[in-house]
Amino acid sequence: MSNSIINTPINAPIVHESAALHVTGRAVYVDDLPLPSNSVHIALGLSHVSHGKLNSIFVDEALLAPGVLAVLSAADIPGQNDCSPVMGDDPIFAENKVMYNGQAVFAVVADSRVAARSAVELVKVDITTLPAVINIEQAIKQRSFLENPMCLTVGEPEAEYDSSLTKIDGELVVGGQEHFYLEGQAAIAQPLENGGIKLSVSSQHPSEIQHKVAAMLGISYVDVEVEVRRMGGGFGGKESQSNLAACIAALATQKTGCPARLVYDRDDDMRLTGKRHDVKLLYKAGFDSDGRIKSLILDQYFRCGMSYDLSKAIAIRALTHADNAYYIPNCRLRAFLCKTHTVSNTAFRGFGGPQGMIGIERIMDQIATRLGCDPIEIRKVNYYPDYAAGNFQRTPYGQIVKDGILNTLTDQLIVSANYLDRRKEIDLYNKSSPIKRRGLGFMPVKFGISFNRTMLNQAGALVHVYTDGSVHLNHGGTEMGQGLHTKVIQIVADVFGLDVTRIRISNTTTGKVPNTSATAASSGTDLNGMAALRAAETIKLRMADYLAKLYQSRADSIDFSSGSVHL
Repeated sequence: MSNSIINTPINAPIVHESAALHVTGRAVYVDDLPLPSNSVHIALGLSHVSHGKLNSIFVDEALLAPGVLAVLSAADIPGQNDCSPVMGDDPIFAENKVMYNGQAVFAVVADSRVAARSAVELVKVDITTLPAVINIEQAIKQRSFLENPMCLTVGEPEAEYDSSLTKIDGELVVGGQEHFYLEGQAAIAQPLENGGIKLSVSSQHPSEIQHKVAAMLGISYVDVEVEVRRMGGGFGGKESQSNLAACIAALATQKTGCPARLVYDRDDDMRLTGKRHDVKLLYKAGFDSDGRIKSLILDQYFRCGMSYDLSKAIAIRALTHADNAYYIPNCRLRAFLCKTHTVSNTAFRGFGGPQGMIGIERIMDQIATRLGCDPIEIRKVNYYPDYAAGNFQRTPYGQIVKDGILNTLTDQLIVSANYLDRRKEIDLYNKSSPIKRRGLGFMPVKFGISFNRTMLNQAGALVHVYTDGSVHLNHGGTEMGQGLHTKVIQIVADVFGLDVTRIRISNTTTGKVPNTSATAASSGTDLNGMAALRAAETIKLRMADYLAKLYQSRADSIDFSSGSVHL
């Protein structure tokens, strides 16, 4: 072990494994990777129509342009024209119809990015415009839904609402949100021997890209290797929507035999990729004189876009967060998946949880206004009770709430935050300020991590120990700035009793850890860290067992009667 390791202070701060690379600008992202001189570049041709019949694509003029090698469309795909995460309803290139403004219709492959972008303008696309459903209101009016609504019902919500002496109703519209990761969607494909392809991508889900590229090209998973070193942000926007760029880059490589690069311009990225789902909430609630909710009837309308993407799982999570931290004995919760001629919305930090919680929090504030009391009191009276005191309740989806500590925690926070005095000060200020107003908010959060589909809550890791005591680590999670690699390095270092500088972590790759789940659902460290822990502990136990047998064997061969023992 080197002196620098020996002299490292025990309580030295842990540095992000790429910190020095980040601050010096030497951290490598997909678009930084050097490529051979025969590499090709890709530019996409996008629809300018929200909904229409795709009649024809004229490419002859583009093919004659300088530097152009190919113009790709749905007709060039040898396998499945699909890059969806689940439902098989996201075409790589539009086929017969265009379904949103910004949908990929074709791709130009050329020897330079400038040549590719210039040739895009030479392709003529004939589209017959059709009526389009754009927003939630239009979808509701035209009954444009991906499927029937999902519903959770507990008790007798309608009867309890009708019998309530005090009622409220209303609607709340929550807008969407753009991920705006600093690094846009990017993919590089390179040909391998025997028809295989290697992809370097900016994605939270390399295994899914492996599967989608293989299905598109009609080859086996083993012939597609996908790696991720790091992402410049993800936030859910690279869980499923990196698939498209990877598929098109792989198709270009298969057609030309050359390495191919596709990096979205920011304007194309904004058009091609989905956002956080905007949602319209319609609600009515009945409550008693102290603000305790007796009945809640809530409908959530999600603008999903032209396909499912991950909308169903997102809506399920919104349904299971619609109660947030409150026990509601009678409720009917419904989620409608609105199908619109817009880009498919997708995973976004919170994955439906924020849209689910905001509705009941609005209701709490509205009840407080009706009763003329502080909103914090309404929240407290509706909290799930303390399980430890022998009182517990179930959520609308049947889970027993065992950690009912919110009343105690709220009382502590009111004191530590000086809430009551600050509230009085704000009320006095607002009475004397006719234009400018101040506010003070307080809300609890119930948020479940991990995947609703329990099969996905798994991970893998590969650990090598070298004869000089250094360790090589690989796991199935992806680094997007959240420090996942740094945390997993710490776990492995702790198992072996090593300094973190003795651990090296390599690119996440399907060639080392296969069949991985996405790095999502706030589970990256829990799942991959535990996999790395078990791998390291397994090796440590093997080493300990070997050493025990080795030294026991030596001890058994020693003649202690001689009075002199040398090992």
